[in-house]
Amino acid sequence: MRLVTYTPNDTSEAPARLGAQLDDRVVDLAAVARAAGTDLPGDLLSLIRAGQPALDAAKALLESGIPADAVHELADVTLEAPLRPGKIIGVGLNYVEHVAESHRTLDTDREIPDRPVLFSKPATAVTGPGRPILHNADLTKQLDWECELAVVIGRTAFRVSEDDAMEHVFGYSIINDISARDQRRSGQWFFSKGQDSYAPFGPAVVTADEIPDPLNLNLSLRVNGDTKQDSNTRHMLFKIQRLIADISSGVTLEPGDVIATGSPSGVGAGHVPPQFLQPGDLVEATIERIGTLANPVVDAR
Repeated sequence: MRLVTYTPNDTSEAPARLGAQLDDRVVDLAAVARAAGTDLPGDLLSLIRAGQPALDAAKALLESGIPADAVHELADVTLEAPLRPGKIIGVGLNYVEHVAESHRTLDTDREIPDRPVLFSKPATAVTGPGRPILHNADLTKQLDWECELAVVIGRTAFRVSEDDAMEHVFGYSIINDISARDQRRSGQWFFSKGQDSYAPFGPAVVTADEIPDPLNLNLSLRVNGDTKQDSNTRHMLFKIQRLIADISSGVTLEPGDVIATGSPSGVGAGHVPPQFLQPGDLVEATIERIGTLANPVVDAR
């Protein structure tokens, strides 16, 4: 399923709803459940936490018939960030060509890492499709982009093996790992990558059964229509299984947590001369089978 969090455009200040996107329509899952005399969790995080039985129930309801009043045209709704993760674990230097460009332009190590390079982004950094990326020139002159496959955890994972790791994945989405390159502090990336709006997330979470091979997905990023990044997830240095096993060796991954699996080459700092985001820019991150996450850049001062 392709799961979204949305608000109808004709409803003022309504709480966000959980929907299933079917082509150009969004189906209100709670409304479908009510029509069938049952109920479902009302938000995506609760659905994930409820486990496989809740997901199976949602699929069965969609297959049994959808009442007309539960359907919205995609153009008539606003998509929000799919959920607010408990944790966002970022992975640095996870594509070989990005290791090389980062060494050249960002003074990182030349050598290929022998284990995943990890950092965190706070949940307050999350913003949804179409929402602004905040550019505060008092804080950064080097606002950069990174298109990344987001892995959404579905089951608690602690000390899991690589062989069992994929059983803990609920689905996949897109994160644009926005980075203020000039706010790295003694090698620490939290403020550089964790400011408000620095984790655009969405437009949907596609369940794992719909993407049987997440390590063969084209991903790209455009700024104002110009392609800046163009790669494939098969070029990850540390695959998803390794990332889950490595992180869970000491940190419990919980349902709804998100792993941002790293950026390919083509970030703004890697261009010659460097290119950075400015107010008025439109950033579009695209991953095959998931969609496009588009966000404008606005002046935050």
